[in-house]
Amino acid sequence: MSRRGAPVKLRRLPEDFGVEELADFPIGESGAFAAYRLRKQSLGTLEAVDAIQRRWGIERRRMSWGGLKDKHAVTVQHLTILNGPRRDLSQSHLELEYLGQSDRAFTAADIRANRFSIVIRSLTEAETQTALAALQSIPGDGIPNYFDDQRFGSLTASGEFIARPWIAGDYERTLWLALAEAHPFDRTEEKEQKRLLREHWGRWTECKAALDRSHRRSVVTFLADRPGDFRGAWARLKVDLRSLYLAAFQSWLWNRMAATFLRETCPADILFDVPLKGGAVPFFQALPDDCRRPLQTTSLPLPSARLKLEPGPTLELATRVLAAENLELRQIRVKYPRDSFFSKGWRKVVAPVQGLEHRLDDDELDAGRRRLSLAFTLPRGSYATILVKRITAMGAGAAPFLDEAPGEDDLE
Repeated sequence: MSRRGAPVKLRRLPEDFGVEELADFPIGESGAFAAYRLRKQSLGTLEAVDAIQRRWGIERRRMSWGGLKDKHAVTVQHLTILNGPRRDLSQSHLELEYLGQSDRAFTAADIRANRFSIVIRSLTEAETQTALAALQSIPGDGIPNYFDDQRFGSLTASGEFIARPWIAGDYERTLWLALAEAHPFDRTEEKEQKRLLREHWGRWTECKAALDRSHRRSVVTFLADRPGDFRGAWARLKVDLRSLYLAAFQSWLWNRMAATFLRETCPADILFDVPLKGGAVPFFQALPDDCRRPLQTTSLPLPSARLKLEPGPTLELATRVLAAENLELRQIRVKYPRDSFFSKGWRKVVAPVQGLEHRLDDDELDAGRRRLSLAFTLPRGSYATILVKRITAMGAGAAPFLDEAPGEDDLE
């Protein structure tokens, strides 16, 4: 598909992308856990948690939440704090509303679904018609349940996943990728700190003197005291970050499995490739009856050494996909540190889309173009931006005509 001028705009304004967590969680007047509704804008979930922790002087281990929500959006989610204050909190970019008490911490299992409201801007008339036509089949077919680019914010400029050398036991390479490797969206000061680290790598005392005070400098300080102990230095990174690195790699492997399953299940003439971080994957147009049921009833496992599969099609698929990456299931495990591990579970190949609504208006920010407003509900863990890519990319080999703010979080 060709296009003149600027691409379609997503997240032009923070309020153009909204998500509200729909949860089933018991809240009453008693219990050790204070429950809250967190509304935030232009903050990632972990940034918001850090801000609350600093404001109230609370240990991080007392706080619990279900998922990481987008930084470039207006989002509503739940969290609990063990013995937390029974009051609201309001500050720049976040509001915390006290809801009551519970006898347990809030987790991802308490999230029933997410309700999204999205505005797609700067559509030409042809693009508008393409999007409207694509919307017709989505309520019946659903969308491919890929992990989207936001999940892969840690993917380096070299295309390497940080978890790959980690599971191989190469802790120096792991540290290099996490702390020194260039990233396409690094800010100016971050670029400079990484340059200094690359320039002084191995000369840790000099490196420590050159770097600003930060988590990166803390790791370098450890290495200055214990040169060569990259294994120990890696454990100094926040467990939250290390967990994100594992999730990114495991999610990418799952995407490869799902992409292979789609190609082997659907007729080639209804598939079109859409580029994601880590490689293009197939999307489908309107599904014929004979492949709708196989897609909608199939789940695939998150690959890890903890996965125990009986001989059959699923094991054969996982084995083939991993073999293409020179891996086996038994290798998808963390030996150290023991506070980090790959997730265990299954994920549907196709995500159902419920309550889909749309409205078309003139785009007040781009004269002569159209604005498409969408509202819909997705299951926990499914990505709204996959639906956006589904309706903004049609035809063989098409790329989404989409200009999206870079994702910085692992989010839904």
